[in-house]
Amino acid sequence: MHVPDGFIDAPVSIAAGVAAAGAVAVSLRGARRELEERAAPLAGLVAAFIFAVQMLNFPVAAGTSGHLLGGALAAILVGPYTGVLCVSVVLLMQGVLFADGGLTALGVNVMNMAVVTVVVAYAVFRALLKLLPDTRRSVTVAAFAGALLSVPGAAVMFTLLYALGGTTDVPLGKVFTAMVGVHVLIGIGEAVITAATVGAVLAVRPDLVHGARGLAAPLKLRVGGELVDAPAAAPAAAPVAVPAAGRSAKPVWITGLVTALLLAGVVSFYASTSPDGLEKVAADKGIDQNVKEHASAGSPLADYSVKDVGDARLSGGLAGVIGVGATVVVGTGIFWTVRRRRAEDLTASSTASATSAV
Repeated sequence: MHVPDGFIDAPVSIAAGVAAAGAVAVSLRGARRELEERAAPLAGLVAAFIFAVQMLNFPVAAGTSGHLLGGALAAILVGPYTGVLCVSVVLLMQGVLFADGGLTALGVNVMNMAVVTVVVAYAVFRALLKLLPDTRRSVTVAAFAGALLSVPGAAVMFTLLYALGGTTDVPLGKVFTAMVGVHVLIGIGEAVITAATVGAVLAVRPDLVHGARGLAAPLKLRVGGELVDAPAAAPAAAPVAVPAAGRSAKPVWITGLVTALLLAGVVSFYASTSPDGLEKVAADKGIDQNVKEHASAGSPLADYSVKDVGDARLSGGLAGVIGVGATVVVGTGIFWTVRRRRAEDLTASSTASATSAV
C-alpha cells in the first residue's frame, strides 16, 4: 500500500506530513516508557523483520498480491508507540533507498501504514484481551483479529485522503469499494503472519512480547519427561526456574535477524510479482494517471535490486540483505537513543526526589 508521488495533491500531502510528524513526535515520547534495556535492540529487529516480510508479496486474487503492513505485529511485540516508530523507519528506508513509496507522500504512507494500523490493531487487541481468558492462546487470537482489521482500516484512511486531495477524477464510491474489498483479503494474510510470529515468540519468550505483559503463566512440572501444568496447590518446594526477566534476549535477536536475512535475501525471490492491492486498484480505476517519477529512482538499490548486478536472483537478494542490515542499524540506533533519554529522565526524576526528601 505504498502510495507514490502524484496520487495525492500537495496541500493534503503536506497536511498528512504534518500529522505524521506529530504522531512520530508523540511516539518518541511514548516509546521512552516502553523501551526497557532489552527492548531497544529488539525494536530494531522488529523493524528489520517487517522490512523483510514486506518483500514477500503473496497472491490474494487473480492478478493481485498483498504484503504485510506490520503495524499490528510491531505494536503487539514492542508496544504501540514503538510500533509506530518501527513501521515509520521501514517506510523511510524504503522510500530513500529503494524508491518504494513517494518521498512527498511519506507523510501519507506513515499515516496509512504506521499510525492507522497500529491504532486500529492495538485497540482491537486490547479490547479482546479484556474479554478472553488470560492465556497465551488469547494473545494470539487477539493479535489475529487486530491485524485482520488494521489493513482495511488503512484502506479507509487512504480513501479519506484521496477524497480530500486525489489528483484524478474517480468516483469516491468506486475507490472505497475496491480498496476495502481487496484489503480485507490482504488483511487475512496479515493476520496469519502476525498471529504466527507472535505465537512463535510467545512459545519461547513470552516476557519479550509487550502485549502479553502480565500474562499469568502456570507453573510447569516435569512428569514422565514432559512438562505439564502444576495443580493449583503445587508444593512450594518445587524447583524454581531462573526468572525470564534475567535471561538474555540475544538468542532471540540472533534467530530473528537470521530469519529476516533469509526471508529478504532468499525467499523474496519467490514472492508474487503481481501488483499489490493499491497498485491494482490504481491501475483499474485510473488513480495512477498523474503518478510522478520517484525522486530516488536513480538509487543503486531502486526497485529492490542492486545496480549493475545482472543476475536477478543475486541482485534482489543482495538488495534485501542490504535493506535488512540498514534497517536494523538505523532502527536500533534510534531506539537506543530513545532508551538513553528514558534512562536520563529516570535519573533526573530520582535525583529530584532525593533532593526534595532532604
